Amino acid sequence: MEIALLVPAPFDTLSGGYGYDRRMVAELAALGHAVRVVELRGRFPLPDAEAEAEAARALSGLAAGEVALLDGLALPAFAAQAEALARRGAVGLIHHPTSLEPGAAREILEPVERLLFAACARLIVTSPLSARGLEAFGVAPDRVGVVEPGTDPAPRARGSGGPGCRILSVGSLIPRKGHDVLLRALARLADLDWTLRIAGPAPDPVHADGLRALAEELGLARRVAFLGALQGAALEEEYARADLFALATHYEGYGMAAAEAQARGLPLAITTGGAIAEVVGPGAAILSPPGDHASLSRGMRRAIYDPALRAQMAEASWQAGQRLPRWPDQAARLAAELERAHG
Repeated sequence: MEIALLVPAPFDTLSGGYGYDRRMVAELAALGHAVRVVELRGRFPLPDAEAEAEAARALSGLAAGEVALLDGLALPAFAAQAEALARRGAVGLIHHPTSLEPGAAREILEPVERLLFAACARLIVTSPLSARGLEAFGVAPDRVGVVEPGTDPAPRARGSGGPGCRILSVGSLIPRKGHDVLLRALARLADLDWTLRIAGPAPDPVHADGLRALAEELGLARRVAFLGALQGAALEEEYARADLFALATHYEGYGMAAAEAQARGLPLAITTGGAIAEVVGPGAAILSPPGDHASLSRGMRRAIYDPALRAQMAEASWQAGQRLPRWPDQAARLAAELERAHG
């Protein structure tokens, strides 16, 4: 197949959604498909005039035989192109509806997404929960395919070696990731020996500054390290030396960072926000409701205090992590979904 992936620029943005897109592009190419990435300038997901113009330009520039695959973050910019999308048999790649993002202009984005979901020949989502969630947008289940992210084989985390508990959180410094909830949860555990390391880019500098100020206000500044955006060996080392993975997210379309932690056998402390809780195996994670720092704190207390419990959770995590899907297999599933849309 010839495939054009239309996605907001820059394509090297560090996030789970962009990571999924980049890896799928590479794996589809390895399977022999011709994949072209079309980066769209402008503001997304609430589009400005530049984004809308880029959407029109990109769509008109596609070759006759190319399959148009639109990342869901870009999709709202195509509102004026709904009929053209339908004629082309465009496919939407929906990590999660943008109207569900905390702070999003839901009253604007929800009807636009409803219109564009209907215009697409098929929608591909990254979790069964996201597939079920599209029914609220009027999407019939038979129009949705599920292609979860893959994982790579990874060495088992060796941990910090103690004496305290080294906690790792991986996620962009944006409100949806709930880093403020995690900080408030840990502030209630000041009597325990722990440190927190947060790895993730800061696309919203104001929110990032607020998190640092909150750590200072809670008396946690000496225990919390904001590492910034990490990739490759630096991120691998953080996973390797962690004793516990934590993410207090409000919503995840899948939960790639949690899957990566599980692939390395880390015990987890996470919320039930979106699909992330469905990623982890039985006994591998402490679960709490999104936004409830008191519940999260209660759950984390014993895991931080009790190395034996962490070891038990780590074994469950490792076993479940070895059963996670691999990237080449998931790319083959994505290709099958695209072929089904154009069959």
